[in-house]
Amino acid sequence: MDSSNILSNWRSKLHEVIYGTHTPAGKLFDITLLIAIVYSIIIVLLESVRSFDDKYHDFFNISEWIITILFTIEYILRIICVSKPKKYIFSFYGVVDLLSTLPKYISFFILDTHFLSVFRALRLLRVFRILKLIRFVGESNNLIRALKNSRSKIFIFIFFVFIVSIILGTIMYLIEGPENGFKSIPQSIYWCIVTLTTVGFGDITPQTTIGQILATIIMIIGYGIIAVPTGIVSAEFASTKEKTPNLTNSSCENCGADIILSDASYCRKCGNKLKNNA
Repeated sequence: MDSSNILSNWRSKLHEVIYGTHTPAGKLFDITLLIAIVYSIIIVLLESVRSFDDKYHDFFNISEWIITILFTIEYILRIICVSKPKKYIFSFYGVVDLLSTLPKYISFFILDTHFLSVFRALRLLRVFRILKLIRFVGESNNLIRALKNSRSKIFIFIFFVFIVSIILGTIMYLIEGPENGFKSIPQSIYWCIVTLTTVGFGDITPQTTIGQILATIIMIIGYGIIAVPTGIVSAEFASTKEKTPNLTNSSCENCGADIILSDASYCRKCGNKLKNNA
């Protein structure tokens, strides 16, 4: 076997581990990466608390360097194991990976200033990697598909709620008026949305009996409204599960796109011929 074949097989195995979870090694890689991401996010959050940072600054710093180096190695390996590295580098997750890794290296050359402290928050972009990994966990593919299929219904529903908020907010403005805190129609609409979503900040409250009755009706409507998007997505999710063909958790070796069907012969994104995904 010549060196080119050896390199190709090595890249193929590396790709299978990094981009797919249909093997024990792939699953272990994703779980390890998920733990590292969560740990790094916790470190970033605790660093922002002065009392914790003063006490455990050295520990946080060492931990962050270890995690940054691990993520740097992972970023390089992702580039190496795909046939078209530019597709990954300039993809959404490729940019996120780069931006979330850079701050620690920049801190090595620049003193810790307020600007750098803000820039470090970019490390929280690693949370997007969790979203990337979640797509490979069990029923999440069906859930994402259900959300996509129901997005038009949800949009129409939200638009309807907005119209209702305008109407009820305007009515409340006419009932209460500026003397009771409802100084304008936009402010009354804001109050209606806050009440309808059952948040209830309490910064504006109706004073008249009719206004309080209308507020009560809006609150009751709000409880019903909350359940509607859940019902839409749940119904679509159940329908999607019934129609779901044989799926796979693998991805294209050429461009890294998810392979949805296990019997697919070609990548839906770049057209690359796929290996047996069953």
